[in-house]
Amino acid sequence: MTAVVLAALTLGFSSCDPIVQDTYNYGIYQKTVNDAVKSQKKHNKVILLVAFGSTWQQAYDAFDTTVKAYKDAFSDYDVFLSFSSAICINRAAAGENVEPRNFYAPPFWLTAFAQDGVRYSEVVVQSLQVIPGEEYTRVINYIKDFANNANGDLDDDYLANVKLKLGVPLLQDADADVSLVAKELNNLYHDNAAKGVVAFMGHGNPDSYDTYKANVRYTELEQALQAYNKNYFVGTVDMMDNFKTDVWERMTAAGITSGKVYCHPLMSIDGDHGHNDMAGDDDANWDGEKFTPNDEGEVEDTSWKMYFQHLGYECNDDTMINLGLLELPTIRQIWMNHTKDAINGEPLDYYHSKNPEE
Repeated sequence: MTAVVLAALTLGFSSCDPIVQDTYNYGIYQKTVNDAVKSQKKHNKVILLVAFGSTWQQAYDAFDTTVKAYKDAFSDYDVFLSFSSAICINRAAAGENVEPRNFYAPPFWLTAFAQDGVRYSEVVVQSLQVIPGEEYTRVINYIKDFANNANGDLDDDYLANVKLKLGVPLLQDADADVSLVAKELNNLYHDNAAKGVVAFMGHGNPDSYDTYKANVRYTELEQALQAYNKNYFVGTVDMMDNFKTDVWERMTAAGITSGKVYCHPLMSIDGDHGHNDMAGDDDANWDGEKFTPNDEGEVEDTSWKMYFQHLGYECNDDTMINLGLLELPTIRQIWMNHTKDAINGEPLDYYHSKNPEE
């Protein structure tokens, strides 16, 4: 376990740095992944699912269900799951909140796919991100480094012939994906919206890291949902001008000053943000009469549940919908459709990326 935890720390550094490799047993870590792939290889094609990660059992269950769904739907592919967050990998290995469990970063899996005795003929990387933002950029860069043999330790002939595909995030397309996700969410929660507000909590990127301006997808999704019912709202924990305080302002501007508020994570899994930032009991910012927003307009140290509760809404444990998007089969299918599109499309242009147009 010590070796695994130490090796996981390399994820914050370049794997080609010899000092990092020597210090954190990079070679041992890579061998662990190599052995896992060799022992589990059944097909000549592989799908790598890339999630940010989590340290919650509910999230692990959602990931396990997703891997099984992929294996059932793509029966001629091997399927593996990867975490991109070094923090989540380290905490999972240390057993924080849950039984210890080892996850590995994408570069280790991709290297393992190219090793002697494996060398998959087709490698499909599927992003499990919701928006095509900062974390999706990391997925793209993993693929580019692999395809371009950035560390110089892979076989160039293999890389020249392997079919490399990329499955895009849930809300990649401003029209088709946003409309379909809105439709499926409304199918699931129209009864809730008929009784009160349904407030979805996404993550979002800070303004300075709003890669590809992906934050606009939250606004577009709210607009698409409100075409079904004006009680739908979409906010975030990290997008400027779309915090819970901004959701409340939009609610009051629409004349919604009381009633039920259902809260639902708009993230692939219901992890730390869902359990704490959304449904937690933290209301340290409440002084008994008012909240004090920070310079960005957000009320810190207060969950969505407690925020709306103190503002007079019926918002409590009973109105928390504690489900990640991967736990919703019809939403999960949209990710899987992106995988099918990637498989049926042309191999990825290694020197460019599948970025959104806006």
